[in-house]
Amino acid sequence: MDTDVCDLTAVELASLMARRELSARELLDAHLARIERVNPQLNAIVTLVPERARSWAQSADDAQARGERLGRLHGLPVAHKDAVMTKGIRSTMGSPLLAENVPTHDDLVVTRLRAAGAITIGKTNMPEFGAGSHTFNPVFGPTRNPYDLTRSCGGSSGGAAVALATGMVPIADGSDMGGSLRNPGNFNNVVGFRPSPGRVPIVPTVSGWESLTVLGPMARTVEDAALLLSAMAGPDPRTPLSLETPGEHFASSLERDLRGTRIAFDENLGGLPVDRRVAQVVASAIPVLEGLGASVQPSTMDWGGAYEAFQTLRAHTFADGLSSLPEQAMAQIKETVRWNVARGKALTAADIARAERQRTALHGRFADLMTHVEFLVLPVNQVPPFPIEEEFPTEIEGVPMETYIDWMNSASFVTLTGHPAISVPCGFTEEGLPVGLQIVGRQHEDFAVLQLAYAFQQATQHWKRRPPEPPKTPTN
Repeated sequence: MDTDVCDLTAVELASLMARRELSARELLDAHLARIERVNPQLNAIVTLVPERARSWAQSADDAQARGERLGRLHGLPVAHKDAVMTKGIRSTMGSPLLAENVPTHDDLVVTRLRAAGAITIGKTNMPEFGAGSHTFNPVFGPTRNPYDLTRSCGGSSGGAAVALATGMVPIADGSDMGGSLRNPGNFNNVVGFRPSPGRVPIVPTVSGWESLTVLGPMARTVEDAALLLSAMAGPDPRTPLSLETPGEHFASSLERDLRGTRIAFDENLGGLPVDRRVAQVVASAIPVLEGLGASVQPSTMDWGGAYEAFQTLRAHTFADGLSSLPEQAMAQIKETVRWNVARGKALTAADIARAERQRTALHGRFADLMTHVEFLVLPVNQVPPFPIEEEFPTEIEGVPMETYIDWMNSASFVTLTGHPAISVPCGFTEEGLPVGLQIVGRQHEDFAVLQLAYAFQQATQHWKRRPPEPPKTPTN
């Protein structure tokens, strides 16, 4: 079968299979052929299970032949982020400490996607332990940006974004603490949606009340992201933050009349340095939103305390998760992770309490802003894709970055608010590098965020600008 089916949207593919114009086996073979052709140059999918996937695809076709009710994601190939545990499939988190780890269980998100009919084909690359929005690690190496192989693809869900952008999969899952769904979406001209904490339950977990990290969908279009979320979302009694809205809510039409909708625009979150190329592309979104009938006004949001709060709570999270490792194991982890753990271990109870108060105050100010507007739009990240050999940007517009995550403050500050946020393709720099628009909605109003993102996507069609076919040999 022509591998052009790999360039169709997930919604289109689901429709073709429902009408029996395409089988799960045919679709899988097409994607495996695409992976064979482009993945060696990009390194997005790091573990592939073709025979197991073929068995699942055969079972999907057999079920359809028997007239069984089909799941919402019937036959769609999916790759899981290497931070997600998959039973019998290597799951490394990009760390040499887990290089041969083969879990004996599936995380809940895997169980849900498979129950909806998706076909697991493998795992996508990520930074070691998800630290930093640049996808490279000592186990698999770097993942390259398909729009420019000399550039970073972002992270930490970077492999997922590249696999989507190049048609290796139609849907992929990811996770987000400080921008790890939004940043790679932004860097690869795809959609990355950070839903509200609890929208996609994290099971199993040892920290059920932790709300910085969420799971969410990635796709080439907003409709595809909503389709995937409809299978991922829904309550689970094992997670205390679990939201009650059933997943099928997100399968509804995204059409909406936006006339009169009030939107705030924040160009730099109170003074963060933003690369002029990013600022120029993001500013081009304003007339588009106004053309949809929305009223756009400057943001009055005060982001004071956000930097200290995020740095503190992130460090506390890393220390909680990794500080129990023996010294010999810690020595094998990349330096930035060790730094984060050490910083977390040095925190006092007063430091953590102060950060929680700062976060609470920030949430209050943001909630007040959102009584006057329905959405906030702003840059996803402060830089376009940077050279792949750089571990992280060290300055923006002449302003030095103090840590390896400072260039992501425009995403991590939003994380602290607890509100849903999406990255949707917004355009390209003069060099042809993708830039996304970040849309933030009111508390728990994830569907409304998808609606605005969909309207913006339909008005601009930036998602249709696909990356070129990578050369046989990657550019060094």
